[in-house]
Amino acid sequence: MSKPAKPQKERKPGFFKQLENEYRRSKPTFILYVILRILVIAVGVRQFFIGNFENVFLCGMTLLLFLVPAFVERLFKVSVPSALEIIVLVFIFAAEILGEISDYYVKFSMWDTMLHTTTGFLAAAVGLSLIDILNRNDKFGLKLSPFFVALVSFCFSMTIGVLWEFFEFGADLLFMTDMQKDTIVTSISSVLLNPEPINKAIQITDITETVVNGTNLGINGYLDIGLYDTMKDLFVNFIGALTFSIVGFFNTKRNDKRGNKIIDGLKITKNIEPEKSNES
Repeated sequence: MSKPAKPQKERKPGFFKQLENEYRRSKPTFILYVILRILVIAVGVRQFFIGNFENVFLCGMTLLLFLVPAFVERLFKVSVPSALEIIVLVFIFAAEILGEISDYYVKFSMWDTMLHTTTGFLAAAVGLSLIDILNRNDKFGLKLSPFFVALVSFCFSMTIGVLWEFFEFGADLLFMTDMQKDTIVTSISSVLLNPEPINKAIQITDITETVVNGTNLGINGYLDIGLYDTMKDLFVNFIGALTFSIVGFFNTKRNDKRGNKIIDGLKITKNIEPEKSNES
């Protein structure tokens, strides 16, 4: 008698395929995800043929960043609202492909400010969502008041903003990029200009030109190296984080017993294993 054929084990999809499958739950999100991936790949191929390999690497990083929302869903066992996923995907594309590769940061002066404000808002939303998950999950035994939910949301957003500025500074320092865009100012105040060893700043006003190593830079002022840009980015991040945290506080307080509607659709998912049969 021939032996019965052994049942073939079902092959599980790879890690990245599993992440992509998370987007299939929402048709609009998946369509946008596919469109943006095609655009990024097309940009990457073009950059490869023109020899700009730095932008090719940036396109690869963008494709990985597209998987972050799905990765968060798998890591924290949650279902993120489709609207939030779409905003994150569009933001990544606007920052990396349009901003860096298509030079929107240079062509449109408010592009960087708009994205950093959006970052503050989105990061606060993510922070509030994570705290809301912990509040609703009995396993963690955590129950924060609406004020502390908003406070943690705000602090989470500001921390993300600071870490990003660390990244920009590191890239400029190590790779001689210009992620911290320079600013032209017409006055400076510095203790280093004081010939005496005392803590008293010397001011120079009405600066009309800057000369470096005998070469006139051709700018109508002093070239500030990144400080103004960094502080502006942190300030607009602060505005976005504060705005969402205030809205989140009143929303959480009003809906404390019914759930937080500002992140309606966020659910904790559980891996349900099939019951084992007792039959031998």
